[in-house]
Amino acid sequence: MSERGNAFKPFVSTSVTRRAGLAALLASALAIVALAAPTPSFAEDKKAIKVGIISGEDEDVWRVVVAQAAEKGLTIDTVVFNDYTQPNEALERGEIDANAFQHKPYLDNQIKTQGYHIVPVGYTGVWPIGLYSKKYAKVADLPEGAVIGLPNDPSNEGRALRVLQNEGVLKLKDGTGILATTADIAENPKKVIIKELDAGIVGRSVEDLDAAVVNTDWALKSGLGPDNRIAQEPVADNPYRNFIAVRAGNENEPWVKTLVAAYQNETVKAEFDKVYKGTGISAY
Repeated sequence: MSERGNAFKPFVSTSVTRRAGLAALLASALAIVALAAPTPSFAEDKKAIKVGIISGEDEDVWRVVVAQAAEKGLTIDTVVFNDYTQPNEALERGEIDANAFQHKPYLDNQIKTQGYHIVPVGYTGVWPIGLYSKKYAKVADLPEGAVIGLPNDPSNEGRALRVLQNEGVLKLKDGTGILATTADIAENPKKVIIKELDAGIVGRSVEDLDAAVVNTDWALKSGLGPDNRIAQEPVADNPYRNFIAVRAGNENEPWVKTLVAAYQNETVKAEFDKVYKGTGISAY
């Protein structure tokens, strides 16, 4: 019994020594790999990216942005969406690298409700929202019980209600924030009827309404022009400037700076002004 025990001791000792040696060798190898691995900033220094935008006039603007970026060594592939809900979801999932379609109140609400990790990195333009009508020439002409359409997403509904408040159509409760809803209406002297519709539909529904508050880009798509606009929100100190956004953690990457510079320049501004004919204003 003792002889077997004595014979076993050298075997255990040698086995442990070999395992220790292998462990040390593995640790050294991992350390070398770690040193050789690219840093996160290097890994994210992209030369080709995908940017989500909304279909329509902005496609013309982004064709110029793409050309500007190419001169700076960055290839942009624009991914076109048809509604406001998709670009942030695609960005969060990593299907695109950036998007450009929204303002801060909208993004704040999306982060609150969807838990997105998205940050703004550079302003693009602002489109003052307006009250449009094909039946009445001015706000004062709106009859009692007029049916007024509003966009139904939280940020734009609150924005639309403030246009109506500025024009004396209704009054919101004191202390109401920018995400006001119809539940926040304190006074409605004309007893107007509010009809909440999707932002992409409200402009096309003006014929069936007495008036509608419509985002400028959707107003253009719906064939509404300055002649149909009977009120507009103030431009000064407007919190609804649109911007380019990326996933949190990428905001300081070199390709992001190149992307923003590719948009914020006089060549793109000239195309922006041509496309939007003054309904949108460069905001950088």
